Amino acid sequence: MNTTLAKINNVSIQLVTDEKSQQLVPIRPICEALGIDDKVQRQKIKEDDFLSSVGVLSTSTGADGKQYEMFCLPLEFVFGWLFTINPKNVNPEAKEAVAKYRIECYRALFKHFTSQSQFLQDKQVRISKEIDAYETMRSEFKTAEKRLKEAKALLFRAKDYTFEEWEFNNRQMVLFPAEDGGSENGQ
Repeated sequence: MNTTLAKINNVSIQLVTDEKSQQLVPIRPICEALGIDDKVQRQKIKEDDFLSSVGVLSTSTGADGKQYEMFCLPLEFVFGWLFTINPKNVNPEAKEAVAKYRIECYRALFKHFTSQSQFLQDKQVRISKEIDAYETMRSEFKTAEKRLKEAKALLFRAKDYTFEEWEFNNRQMVLFPAEDGGSENGQ
């Protein structure tokens, strides 16, 4: 068993690494820091259908340097257990920190369970916006393409315009695009 201190969210907690390299957290030092009874918390954990299955006794080094058998939770479950602690039951000095922690947990849970639907909603809004932009550009492109064809036809018509046509049109360049035969562009 290896006992170390780790900083999580700027709070130092004791970690015990067991023979399977699982990181465990003794609950007693946390309870002492919060001013709550570790025996009550241990009982609460034992009564919890899930936490009771992951809580273990493990040997760790206490603050005095001696080896003690302590009740621990795997690190990944400590945050959920801490969420169950009511701020009304902790030291006055710890009330604000526990209350802030619970708010952060509520927000993390909300974010976790709504992020995918929020992503899908944001994605659908963006897709709709891009479809509108695409349709607008496509329409503008078709209009520009039509105008380009007309301009090309007028250019070729101007190149092919004969002196006889010019005289026939009272010495004016009167051009009719070949494809529609009706729009007039004079100079």
